Amino acid sequence: MKSLTLLEVGKSVVYSESEEPIQKSGHSIVELHASALNHRDIWITKGLYPGIITPIILGSDGVGNLAGKNVIINPGLNWGQNEAAQSNDFEVLGLPQNGTFANKICIEDKYIYSMPDHLSILEAAALPLAGVTAYRVLFSRCKVKSSDRVLITGTGGGVALMAVQLALAFGCEVHVTSGSDLKIEKTLELGVHKGYNYKKEDWYKDVQGQFDVIIDSAGGQSFQHLIKICAPGARIGFYGASLGKYTNLNPQLMFWRQISLLGSTMGSDADFQDMLSFVSTHKIRPIIDEVFDLKDGAKAFAKMEAGEQFGKIVLQH
Repeated sequence: MKSLTLLEVGKSVVYSESEEPIQKSGHSIVELHASALNHRDIWITKGLYPGIITPIILGSDGVGNLAGKNVIINPGLNWGQNEAAQSNDFEVLGLPQNGTFANKICIEDKYIYSMPDHLSILEAAALPLAGVTAYRVLFSRCKVKSSDRVLITGTGGGVALMAVQLALAFGCEVHVTSGSDLKIEKTLELGVHKGYNYKKEDWYKDVQGQFDVIIDSAGGQSFQHLIKICAPGARIGFYGASLGKYTNLNPQLMFWRQISLLGSTMGSDADFQDMLSFVSTHKIRPIIDEVFDLKDGAKAFAKMEAGEQFGKIVLQH
């Protein structure tokens, strides 16, 4: 079969022949029709992820066909019995197990779900990892309410955009940040109330009122400004730290306003099922930036690394 394989850290993925997956008990072989990139794939190629092995077929998002039906794969494996946090055996599809950037994959049956009927194959491929990550941080961790005023940072990325779509569908007043005025304009077209360009010095001073929920993936020095625009009792959910460690946080402001900091990673099997149900009920369609053929995967990786995309980058197999 054909696949996108990482042969060496620091090099681009290679489109090549790979061995067919071997059938195992309790597993099924899914013929994959589409997949999607995540920043995790970029970090692995650069060696910025723990436990890297090569050669490895990357890819966490995948949809395909099983017994004549369209199916979607949950990329979070071995979550465990504790809904509050993943087990020590938790892993994400695409490392250390071969992932979805291939014609076929052997996956445990419990991670295979019916694809939402309202989605196209390409839209469904953009959903799994971003969808479950956004759903968990919003609903399971931050316990968002429809009356909440929500700020989502870094709009344009897959998880952030999905969080925007979920919060809007739930009835929240949603605001966003981005370093790109164009990405802010595109997000406003979805029904977002207001956007702020974080490259503007003291952007947070332009915020009118305070936020009940803030969803962040950047961290770093700018995280301190998010604390300043929190309402009393606010929840800050964060699922990444692309800008590094938090600095200059004001603990007095945090405890006096009863602010909760809530870390979140991926989601449980229940989160994934609930996410699919929510997306189906509200007919949410993931936003796709561009579609590449699987053989052009290296070009897709280059585009994601450039950071100019608005929505998911999808691979058509």
